[in-house]
Amino acid sequence: MKTNEKYIRRCIELAKNGLGTTYPNPMVGSVIVCDGKIIGEGWHKKSGEPHAEVNAVNAVKDKSLLKKSTIYVSLEPCSHFGKTPPCCDLIIENKIPNVVIGTVDPNIKVAGNGIKKLLEAGANVTVGILETECNELNKRFFTFHEKKRPYIILKWAESQDGFIAPLTKQEQKPVWITNEFSRQLVHKWRSEEQAILVGTQTVIDDNPKLDTRDWSGNNPVRIVLDQHNRIPKDSRIFNNQAKTIVLTNSSNTINEENIIFEIIDFKQNVASQIADFLYRHQIQSVIVEGGRQTLQTFIDENLWDEARLFVGNNSFKKGIKAPIIALKNSIKQTIGNDTVIISRNHD
Repeated sequence: MKTNEKYIRRCIELAKNGLGTTYPNPMVGSVIVCDGKIIGEGWHKKSGEPHAEVNAVNAVKDKSLLKKSTIYVSLEPCSHFGKTPPCCDLIIENKIPNVVIGTVDPNIKVAGNGIKKLLEAGANVTVGILETECNELNKRFFTFHEKKRPYIILKWAESQDGFIAPLTKQEQKPVWITNEFSRQLVHKWRSEEQAILVGTQTVIDDNPKLDTRDWSGNNPVRIVLDQHNRIPKDSRIFNNQAKTIVLTNSSNTINEENIIFEIIDFKQNVASQIADFLYRHQIQSVIVEGGRQTLQTFIDENLWDEARLFVGNNSFKKGIKAPIIALKNSIKQTIGNDTVIISRNHD
């Protein structure tokens, strides 16, 4: 393995520690190498806290070594003042002569300016090492800045015979299709995304919490479609344990504490309106958990990046049919008796 690739790959490994905690910032890892040895490394942990390059520099015990070192970073160092100072300035101040960058930052506030600043200061800059892998690491961040919408993941579970729910049930709670390990994986997935979205009927039928109780991680922002304000006020989505945004077409609503009502037009391009709304609210990723009508809305508008489908080991014989979708580029795996299919939508 080439030296630059070796250390950028390590940057990617470090960056992944920030999955789900860095929003609205990207995941970034950094490694500092001197005479063939790693002398410092770090990753960005949370928005408002030090960036990866800062943590890597701070990890170097003998700062005099920085003047003959190479700093590797998975994403272009920032060049602007945000909640923290520019990382370019830190690299320049410490006279680190060599900078190796995985990929250019798509954020208009950076977008090559960091590289330009480093070059003007006399640094040797190499760009585009494992670029595809670095872009994939921050697929949410890149989608948000390049397509002006969040990264959209569709998720549902269906029975062996293609139903997502029975026609009738006795209690206001989910009818489980998958096993407990699959359900835990879903909670892990929730912790990785900035928001979760469901439709009216899902809330009325299942009274879900839409949280990460089976996994250690942040609860996503809850986005709920409720065109006619049909959702009961004692529903668990209104428990204030996470920010909840209700999309409605009724002006007869009042915002409270952690609950916000926003109006959209349910008569046209609902998925596109939702994507635009989430972009305006700086939400970079959303996992759409159904039901069928909500999922199909995104599928029909071809507005999705990943579909994550569980197929359970049970049959309903009749019920609510699963969404209709053409899955390509799919990967299959098993969790006990469940099959998990993950498909990317390359439009």
